[in-house]
Parts: sequence; structure tokens; C-alpha cells
Amino acid sequence: MKLAISTELDYDVPEDADLLLQLEAAIIPEQRVISAHIDLPPVQHFARIPGHDTIGDRLWVRMQGHLRVRYNAVVEINRLTADIASLRAVPPHRLPGETIEYILPSRYCDSDEFQPIVAELFGHLDGGARIAAMQDWIYRHITYEAGSSTSSTEAMDTYNGRRGVCRDFAHLMITMARASAIPARFCSVYGLGVEPQDFHAVAEVFLDNTWYMVDATGMSSPDMMAKIGVGRDAADVSFLTSFGDVQYRNQSVKVFPA
Repeated sequence: MKLAISTELDYDVPEDADLLLQLEAAIIPEQRVISAHIDLPPVQHFARIPGHDTIGDRLWVRMQGHLRVRYNAVVEINRLTADIASLRAVPPHRLPGETIEYILPSRYCDSDEFQPIVAELFGHLDGGARIAAMQDWIYRHITYEAGSSTSSTEAMDTYNGRRGVCRDFAHLMITMARASAIPARFCSVYGLGVEPQDFHAVAEVFLDNTWYMVDATGMSSPDMMAKIGVGRDAADVSFLTSFGDVQYRNQSVKVFPA
């Protein structure tokens, strides 16, 4: 499937600041970037660096003034998909080294506190069957509500409050998987079908020695998402991380079939 992506960021930077941007679709085997163009304002410094796990690029920008970023791309999705419930978990002692950080707690994913919860809710299931049950549980029990969480909301807050936005759904999915010793990471994507349209967040779980996307919101599916980057949680894959004062003016994300 081909996706057309159009993104615009509009911010003010009153004083010199260092900004880390990650908003371009990653150039990786599971998706082909057919065309892409990004416009940036005049800056004092610009550099590309690899994203987490070398998936996608981050952009270092140092500037002052009006930050207006325009990104347009066409991406063809060729991602491996499977029936999650049929996949097997990899025993922890056989996990590849690069997956170990994804079974440990992180800033927004307090998985050590979730072990009794997942044992009670999903203890009768293993591997992909447990992941599928977790996805279904989150979809049925957590209400998607814009503005219901903040930048400090953790997975336990979402579990107790029973509401959140896509990043909260992803954090809860990741946390439950990690509490089951199944590696899970945060994945920033452009997703077809996401409403309201915006940067989207899903989980990726490691089953049968392969990473598989899981969207607990139910709004999109792996064959309709263009991956931007991955990380332990949202802190690793923000579209804009500022080291200095940055003031929001406007932003828009549009994803549609190409």
C-alpha cells in the first residue's frame, strides 16, 4: 500500500535553542520511501544523526526565530504481517542482546509494577495469544479521549484512569508485554485511518524473533503505517525535543492513500 504524507510544524523560538526533530518516514526494508522532501528555515546548525536502533533519522537544528517545517513524502508499505495470536514468545534467556532493554522498565512504562496485574488478567495465556488478549483488553477498557493525559502520564495512570490518547494506549500495551517478559518498544508512525489525524503511536512486540506492530487503539493496522522511529517509550521518539524555549503556533499531519 502507498501512503501520501503531509506534515507541517509551526513554532516560535524566541532565543537560541537546540532542537531535535524526528518526523521523516524511515528508510528501512519494510517500507520504501518513493519520494520525500523537507523544508526548514535558515538555521545556525544542521546535522543528521541515526535514530534509536538506527531506525530513521534525527535532525539536530540550532536556531532562533520562526520554526516552520514542511515535510511531504510518498511511502510504499511492504511490512511482514501475521496473526499475532499464533506467534510464539522467545524465552528470555534466548533473546538477542539488542532486545534486552525492551523487557526492562522505562520512564513511562513501569512494567515491574504490572506483573501481578498481567498474571491475574492473562496468566492462562502465552506468547502471541497473550499479546492479542492484551490488545483486545486495552481496546475494550480504555477510552480514547483527546486531552485526557499529559506529558507525565505513565502506563499505571492510564490503567487506573481508563482513558488516554494513542501514546497512552501504546505505553500500556508495551508495559503489559514487558511485564510478561516479551520485548516491546514504542513506535512512532504515520497511520492511515487515525482520527484526529496526527503523529500516531503504536507498540511493537518481539515474537518468533521478529518485531510486529500492535495498535491497541484499533484505528490503523501494520500495512497502513509508515514507521518514523522506535524507542523505549515516547521520550525516545518525540517529533520535537527542545533544549530551550519553544512556543507552539500550529501543526498539522495528513495521511491519505497515494
